[in-house]
Amino acid sequence: MSVRNLDALFRPASIALIADGPVGAVLARNLFAGGFDGPVMPVTQGARSVGSALAYPSVSALPMAPDLAVIAAPPETLPGLIAELGGRGTRAVAIVGTDRPPAAAATEAARRQAMLDAARPHLLRILGPDGFGLMVPHHGVNASLGHVAPLAGDLAFVSQSGAVAAAVLDRATRRGIGFSHVVSLGGKADVDFGDMLDWLAADARTRAVLLHVETISHARKFMSAARGAARTKLAVVIRPGRGAPGAGDADGLIGPDAVYDAAFRRAGMLRVFDLAELFDSVETLASGLKVGGERLAILTNGAGLGLLAAEALAEAGGAVAVPAQATMVRLQTVLPKGAAATASPGPIDLGDAAPADRFARSLEALLADPGRDAVLVVNGPSAIADPVEAARAVVDTVAAAAKRDGRRPPVLASWLGAGAEAGRLFAEAHIPAYDTPGQAARAFMHLARHRRNQILLMQTPPALPEEFEPDAAAAQAVIAAALAEGRDQLAPAEARSVLEAYRIPLAPEGAAPPPEAHPLVLGIDDDPLFGPVLLFGQGGAAAELLHDGVAALPPLNAVLARDLMMRARMWRLLQGYRGRPPADLDAVTLALVKLSQLAADLSEVTALRINPLLAGAGGVLALGAAIRVRPPLPLGTPRFAIRPYPQRLVQQLTLRDGREVTLRPVRPEDEPAIREMLQRSSPDDVRLRFFSAMRSFSHEFAARLTQIDYDREMALAAEAEEDGQRVILGAVRIIADPDGETAEYGIMVRSDLKGLGLGHRLMTEIIDYARSRGLKRIFGEVLRENVTMLRMAGELGFAREDVPDEPGIIHVTISLDGLPALSQHPA
Repeated sequence: MSVRNLDALFRPASIALIADGPVGAVLARNLFAGGFDGPVMPVTQGARSVGSALAYPSVSALPMAPDLAVIAAPPETLPGLIAELGGRGTRAVAIVGTDRPPAAAATEAARRQAMLDAARPHLLRILGPDGFGLMVPHHGVNASLGHVAPLAGDLAFVSQSGAVAAAVLDRATRRGIGFSHVVSLGGKADVDFGDMLDWLAADARTRAVLLHVETISHARKFMSAARGAARTKLAVVIRPGRGAPGAGDADGLIGPDAVYDAAFRRAGMLRVFDLAELFDSVETLASGLKVGGERLAILTNGAGLGLLAAEALAEAGGAVAVPAQATMVRLQTVLPKGAAATASPGPIDLGDAAPADRFARSLEALLADPGRDAVLVVNGPSAIADPVEAARAVVDTVAAAAKRDGRRPPVLASWLGAGAEAGRLFAEAHIPAYDTPGQAARAFMHLARHRRNQILLMQTPPALPEEFEPDAAAAQAVIAAALAEGRDQLAPAEARSVLEAYRIPLAPEGAAPPPEAHPLVLGIDDDPLFGPVLLFGQGGAAAELLHDGVAALPPLNAVLARDLMMRARMWRLLQGYRGRPPADLDAVTLALVKLSQLAADLSEVTALRINPLLAGAGGVLALGAAIRVRPPLPLGTPRFAIRPYPQRLVQQLTLRDGREVTLRPVRPEDEPAIREMLQRSSPDDVRLRFFSAMRSFSHEFAARLTQIDYDREMALAAEAEEDGQRVILGAVRIIADPDGETAEYGIMVRSDLKGLGLGHRLMTEIIDYARSRGLKRIFGEVLRENVTMLRMAGELGFAREDVPDEPGIIHVTISLDGLPALSQHPA
């Protein structure tokens, strides 16, 4: 249901409290002390008043329908209460309380279904059950069992666990950190992580979203909401699981947590593993520092402190930067006598008596070095040198570099034993500073991993890689024959035929493996929550013992496949070592992309292992595969957690002037062509489309038009060839609200192409697509002077109305219920 009626949960005008006993007393205390400026109406038969508020004996006796009801009551009474409240007009309930005895799974499921059945006729939302409650400090709502009231701020924290929520509140309060929302989801009968991410992504008071995740209920819903939120907010997730028992797949290639980790990465979220790291990561990401990779130069006045930083960096997956030889020559004029004069992958020791000038000049040299992505400056206590002067030198050097280059250089600091003055200097200069070198190194890796995950977030693999054309029909015929014989496992020869159909190179049967080839394992698993998952790792007989497997959610392109490979421990071995030549990494990448396409095409495949895939300098060879199959799923069954590129929408059009046009969904790589289309349009047409004059179109602006989530938005581009180049002539898009009922449209056709019928065709295609997806209404905002758009909207059946307080804007809308197909192409 997503965000519908969540305003009643987080911005209620009135609240009813239905709770007795100790839990009721805590809820009443928090509600009355929270600063809520609307009525709080207790419902109880045990007292005439609660606090200073008049109590009512029943829901029917309430003088008004509360927006929100906070309930702590026996489970068997909840469906009746929900039905009664819904009948009065209540739009949300929060079911609080965590101390009731557990019931059998079947009983719990029946109780939850009864609550949902009671809520559904009224579109009433349920938070919980068995939750800690919710807090919205900016709105004065504290409907929780919290022992402390949160400060108001711009962080949102959403947790399944009341105990974790309480711990986070306690830690944040001691550090002076405030929240826009604190929400305990409890049993997630209705409101879940996807709903919360949709709500918080649109909340102006929320800068960063922090999640504590134990389980996810709906993978595609979560992924769509998470990817949307991570595009506009800092998104950090903590999930226990690395040490959980059990196996992530049947043969032990991946651990139980690997698929969740892959989902968080693909969603653009930063994952952390403890509460201290949770807050540190938010503060680091909020600093605005940009890093290009994972190479950190470490500058210190104590070799031991530098080694601590380097150790933490390595554990987090980073690497100490290796300065260029020219940089080391420059540093030699600054470093104390006896310091290394050649480039080496280690911290640079300035000496424990390093004066401020030595810090400044060394930092200048490292900032000019091309081999580093950031610099960490570490200062240990010294009886000789003044740590505050050293801090001031670092601040001044960073400021000079920022003025010279027009951007703030990525510098972090860890100043031990310097007191508050050094911290104040760094804070005023917006240089992140940390208590320990290890903490600082991990903070750098938060920046690096967040950047990498944001790159993954923006990837939208094409329907088919251009490098190959698989024969899906041949593979399906092989599988069908096996299924017809009642088998769910392909014979070795049949498995080789499937690989051959997907152009995965095969070694001749019985042939000796190429010398010095690296044994890899590539695979597909069907995760019960996230659907098909791609696997990669060290191959050979000991693959399940080494646990070097990593996972990724398909579909994959080359960028995503290479990221998957880089996360395996054996990645470095593939680069070559001790005279062993490097593997053909492009061939391995392409094999993964082909396997991703196989997973997309063949719903019959539930598990696949290529072990080994031999990767050598001259390419890759599979010795065979093990493939488990099932009957094919009905066409259109949603299997992937991330909706693949909708190839079925690609079609050919002919414009009135005879021009041949391909109409297809946009892809991220269309960004240059979209920018060119806008640049070739008149300034007035651009203003009519975007409601403002625009002289240039930034990467960020164009990226928002091309990097879309096909599960919630659609943008169709009309592409043609001009002077040997593929160009975009026009584009139309809709963005659906999270409820999946209404969508806003926008359309742009290049100025020199008007009158060819392209705009009208784009509109009919997007309307038919919206209707096929079950949307009920499309709307748009049109400038009153845009008579061409208003006339076309009228011809298509849009109704129009004025917008209050906006005399220059017309609101147009069309109902899709019962609307016949408008285009010639089935959606």
